[in-house]
Amino acid sequence: MGKVGDDEFGRMVIDILRRADPSFINEMIVAKGEQTSYSIVLSIPGVDRIILHCPGANATFHPADLDPDRIARARIFHFGYPPHIRQMYVNGGQNLAELMEKIKRLGVATSLDMAMPDPDAESGRVDWIQLLQRTLPHVDLYLPSLEETLFMLKRPYYEELQRRAGEEGILPLVSEEVIRESAEQLLGMGCGMVGLKLGESGMLLRTGSRERLRQIGGSLIRDHEQWANRQLWTPCYETIVKGTTGAGDCTIAGFLAGMLKGLLPESTLRHAVAVGAFCVEAMDATSGVVSWEQVEGRARAKEKRLPLRQAPEGWSWDERLETWVGPLDKSFV
Repeated sequence: MGKVGDDEFGRMVIDILRRADPSFINEMIVAKGEQTSYSIVLSIPGVDRIILHCPGANATFHPADLDPDRIARARIFHFGYPPHIRQMYVNGGQNLAELMEKIKRLGVATSLDMAMPDPDAESGRVDWIQLLQRTLPHVDLYLPSLEETLFMLKRPYYEELQRRAGEEGILPLVSEEVIRESAEQLLGMGCGMVGLKLGESGMLLRTGSRERLRQIGGSLIRDHEQWANRQLWTPCYETIVKGTTGAGDCTIAGFLAGMLKGLLPESTLRHAVAVGAFCVEAMDATSGVVSWEQVEGRARAKEKRLPLRQAPEGWSWDERLETWVGPLDKSFV
């Protein structure tokens, strides 16, 4: 469900969606007189990608644009990039919180992805801690990146890291303790689970109690005992990186697909980073999207993993599951 303008870009988006599947355009809003949102991605070798973004019609996108009757027939409602959608962050994120609460009441699992706010624009002046405190009780799966999380939760710390960072970005400067504490803080705000994307260091999963997970709709979790109180960290595959555009979105797609297929948390994480690996092996954001059968094959194979940038003190490496298990995981408690 999206919104485009009636300009040339909008017509291109509608045409691409129609060619992929005619049903994809059923929920697209074409706003008369508005400009379609677009981004120009500068993918420079040896430098993290630079994105020039025009919000366009996303700036007027509103919860009233969504059809709750169609959403009610879904198992997961996934919403992306509130910092780029003005109506979702103004007034302390009231619209976003009310939207997620409304969808959750329909019995659908709610999933939320973030984006980096522009520090020099209106989204950079939002009290993101307050917004998350208001919104996350209604979010079952919260799937942000580490950079976005540090900007929102620990901005002075994030800005200091930015000043010190080299070409590799801030990740090498962030300790395991800060990563772990950030996940705990987000979980404490009320979401069902946090999937923290850590770039080349993979993905960290922290889940809530059985009672909280039972509140997740869509029959998404079949084995609450296996999913509750987990603290897992799965590293990335070692691969030849051609481009990182879309890697985070693809990793989330792999995670959500794994949950929809009833996988256990360790397997869900393996499949998520496998999808991410396929993505970065292509220059653009979509050429690396492969079939689920190919993803399964990679998740089963014992391919070499990248070492973590951080020393996971107190964590235990599970060779069979190819995952680090944290000191707060249910297996240790």
